[in-house]
Amino acid sequence: MSNDALRERLRDALADALGDPGLAIPELRQLTGGASKQTWYLEAALSGGVTRRLILRRDPLGEGNKVPFGTEVALLRAAAAAGVPEPEVLLFSDDAELLGAPFILMEHLEGETLAVRILREERFAAAREVMARQCGRILAAIHAIPAEEIPGLPEFDEPVGHLRSLFAPFEERIPAFELGLRWLEANRPPAVPPVTVHGDFRNGNLIVGPQGIVAVLDWELAHHGAPMQDLGYLCARVWRFGGPGPVGGFGSYEDLFAGYEDAGGGKVDPDVVLWWEVWSTLHWGSSALHMGRRYLSGALPTVEMAAIGRRAREQEYDTLLLIERHLGRLA
Repeated sequence: MSNDALRERLRDALADALGDPGLAIPELRQLTGGASKQTWYLEAALSGGVTRRLILRRDPLGEGNKVPFGTEVALLRAAAAAGVPEPEVLLFSDDAELLGAPFILMEHLEGETLAVRILREERFAAAREVMARQCGRILAAIHAIPAEEIPGLPEFDEPVGHLRSLFAPFEERIPAFELGLRWLEANRPPAVPPVTVHGDFRNGNLIVGPQGIVAVLDWELAHHGAPMQDLGYLCARVWRFGGPGPVGGFGSYEDLFAGYEDAGGGKVDPDVVLWWEVWSTLHWGSSALHMGRRYLSGALPTVEMAAIGRRAREQEYDTLLLIERHLGRLA
């Protein structure tokens, strides 16, 4: 779909949703970033002279979401009610006919999402001091969202089997990843009652302002599962973007755990978080392999696919570092 056609269809849909037939869209531009989904910035000029700044997310490949957009919207609204900072959703649809792909249209919030800027620029120095505790508090709120408020959310109760299924399509067995899978099998934490899990909670999926986290984004991997998955995922080295802190590159384990416990999330066992760090590293390694294959096969020959595909080797190294850390604790 051309930009002009998208603008016209979007104008009609938004005018109908807001009851403003005179609405215009003077600005619509696609933002950079995102390996599969598209993100667009737009300004909607209302008849009364007010201009609303909005964000449109589209999934043109039709395969990025593990949950339908309707379920993701229910998550956004339930999270906001639970105290998680979230943008307001104006319009959404799983029907690709409306805008050429399933989409969510939400309010634009001021802040930064690029992790390297959040970690390095002076304007975020104060935010970096508090973000680990904020993450802990936010995750405690997410995990407290009642399951019945999000009908249709997937269950996720066999994490190692899930990982093996992701590696299964590759004939080559990579020693570091195979070692990681066996380590996960041998060190499984005790089963716990499932909670609402974000599934992709990390630096890069947070809008950050000078005082800290403004909003949590990208709920398409949400599911019912183990709460420590979110904490371990956030701490995986790949999401530190070269920053010194083990939590997203910006903070400490101690602050993350304290924020989680203080907000009623329950006692954190660092060994369980480490287990999920290993799991998250392997998960990202498998994702990198799949994206590399899509590039090499010509199925999706984009720069993003090529750049991410080569990062599988980094995850091998990170897996070995984490297992070494575990062995060091036992020594």
